Amino acid sequence: MLAVCLLLGVVDRGHAAEEAAVAPDRPGVTNSVQTVPSGTLQIETGVEYARTSQAGEGVERRLAWQGTFRLGLSDRLEARLEGEPVVRLRGPEDETGAGDLVLGLKYRFLDQAEQSRWPSLGLQPFVKLPTASQPIGSGRTDFGIVGLASWDLPWDLNLDVNAGLAAVGQSQPGGYLVQALASASLGKQITGRVSGFVEVFFASRGERDGRHNLGFDTGASFLLTRRVALDAAVETSLTGRGPDYAVRAGVSVRFSR
Repeated sequence: MLAVCLLLGVVDRGHAAEEAAVAPDRPGVTNSVQTVPSGTLQIETGVEYARTSQAGEGVERRLAWQGTFRLGLSDRLEARLEGEPVVRLRGPEDETGAGDLVLGLKYRFLDQAEQSRWPSLGLQPFVKLPTASQPIGSGRTDFGIVGLASWDLPWDLNLDVNAGLAAVGQSQPGGYLVQALASASLGKQITGRVSGFVEVFFASRGERDGRHNLGFDTGASFLLTRRVALDAAVETSLTGRGPDYAVRAGVSVRFSR
């Protein structure tokens, strides 16, 4: 994959130089308002390893291949397909299989004006399809919508904030539980090719007997060419039933006409 990415960057360097550089939503939790250009396909993929201690149940280790396909439908609207083609669980329960699929849209309806305090704004509705078997997935359909806000700040800083609600499918008894979602990511352009970020994220309980989750992660991205970016991040949970730690790394490639 890396060899293909390098070849893509060399062959099409003259044309790519006229385009905006690839701006992936990974490797953090918070998404920016930025959408991919019309007629452009952006593939963001990587692997994540997470270790979670479960009281009275032992330690769960999870290795997943992650992938997101983003297709620009217009200058402000993109379609999204997210999933985990392969997930390997080891711990209280051992399982290997595919994860759930998430279908969504991202719509940017306001751009931040120069010298304005108002951010760029967008919306991201989604639906999770229960394509994964248990215990990899919940076996239930979820859906929701997230509001997106992005600020360009002085000193090459940028702030992305997400807030939304999800309807999480339940069993025994059935129905849905409303879950609150929020996150904030502060990024810094370190050099022309390297950027870093720190991030906090929150999710209220996703099960009736569950707990609220609060987490923190930090990472960096490296622009290999204007169409190819590499990334890495580390994550930990501060409260709730989240991973003791998780590490992820990946690559994002933009294909355009």
